[in-house]
Amino acid sequence: MLVLGIETSCDETGVALYHSEQGLLAHALYSQIALHAEYGGVVPELASRDHIRKLLPLVDEVLEKASLSKADIDAVAYTKGPGLIGALLVGACTGRAIAMGLGVPAIGVHHMEGHLLAPQLEDSPPPYPFVALLVSGGHTQLIEVQALGEYTLLGESLDDAAGEAFDKAAKMLDLDYPGGPRLAAMAEQGEAGRFKFPRPMCDRPGLDFSFSGLKTFTLNTVTKHALDDGLPDDQTCADIAHAFQEAVADTLVIKCRRALEQCGMKSLVIAGGVSANTRLRQKLEAALAKMGAKVFYARHEFCTDNGAMIAYAGCQRLLAGQSETLAVEVRPRWPMTELAGLSTAKAEPNR
Repeated sequence: MLVLGIETSCDETGVALYHSEQGLLAHALYSQIALHAEYGGVVPELASRDHIRKLLPLVDEVLEKASLSKADIDAVAYTKGPGLIGALLVGACTGRAIAMGLGVPAIGVHHMEGHLLAPQLEDSPPPYPFVALLVSGGHTQLIEVQALGEYTLLGESLDDAAGEAFDKAAKMLDLDYPGGPRLAAMAEQGEAGRFKFPRPMCDRPGLDFSFSGLKTFTLNTVTKHALDDGLPDDQTCADIAHAFQEAVADTLVIKCRRALEQCGMKSLVIAGGVSANTRLRQKLEAALAKMGAKVFYARHEFCTDNGAMIAYAGCQRLLAGQSETLAVEVRPRWPMTELAGLSTAKAEPNR
């Protein structure tokens, strides 16, 4: 089965072709960072318009890369939610129209399930069961994964997601959009130990997160050391960035260790944009090695939003007999726990 995958949940247009036997054949991604940088964040209406402009050319591009035609497509998978409603509608309407025109089935995919399954595209995919940390600009969740589609929410952020906290802390340091990667780069120049930031909710039991207090602590530290221009000197900014990143990474590591111990598992999957953070990976690998556990990631280009993860996730659900009706439905808010299990789905080659 050849599946066309379409991702348009936010500000990146992703398209891919995944074959159930041959693996990933081609993928392409268009980022809108330059478009939204002027505004310091994603402007939903502009994002929707840019998806309209780029989506069909990207479909043609991946077909050309794979030396295939639209007639070779057996099914279409598109992101149904969660995400920005306008952006989701562009992908859903386009995907459903392509499927209807070709007379093939279509399926709406949960965006975070796509992230969760992205490491399955690697040469050494994580074995089931495992614990997954989904960490991005919009989500910070710990999920117990018994099998494909069998998910139990263990804990989540009660306020800001970790990625959102990174972006807001970056704004406090006057860093350009997207702030998270720029704060991580600044943190590399910071002095360890100068500032000690709290590790929120780590002094109490449970697996929930909270980053709003850490964000406030960061703002207070910036204000305390600000010069006449409203910002601390360059080295102090770097030291604050370092302390902030260490606090977020430590918090995530502590909760991941607790989740693995609670579930009695030795495999952790980390997915989503923040999973590309080098310092977080270093700390996770060191901590899990002491437990005799292992951490799995998607390749760097599949940590952020992409069409490959949607094509793969959609393929698994299509093979299990699921598909969408003719009606186009998107869900800007959509808990993963509402997804149906797929215990009967076949495990496909991962390439």
